[in-house]
Amino acid sequence: MADDTLKRFLGGSPLVVFIKLVLLSILVGFVLTVLGLDPRNILWSIEALIRSIFNLGFEAFDWLWRYLLLGAVIVVPIWLIMRLVQSRKS
Repeated sequence: MADDTLKRFLGGSPLVVFIKLVLLSILVGFVLTVLGLDPRNILWSIEALIRSIFNLGFEAFDWLWRYLLLGAVIVVPIWLIMRLVQSRKS
């Protein structure tokens, strides 16, 4: 029963919803970068963590993480608000 409640709240399987959110976050992050918007100052501590990981040799994923984080700043809060509003209606 708890699993059904979670699926209903998320709008589907947790894994599928997670994958969709990641892909949408990357896309939105790319668009924000193209537009010259940079909310990294909001995520300074996360950026510092990511930079330290990249210094260990993960520079190839720099663009992916940048787009993911930039997009997630916008996508995840909007998605959460939409889910909360929809759950109150039903």
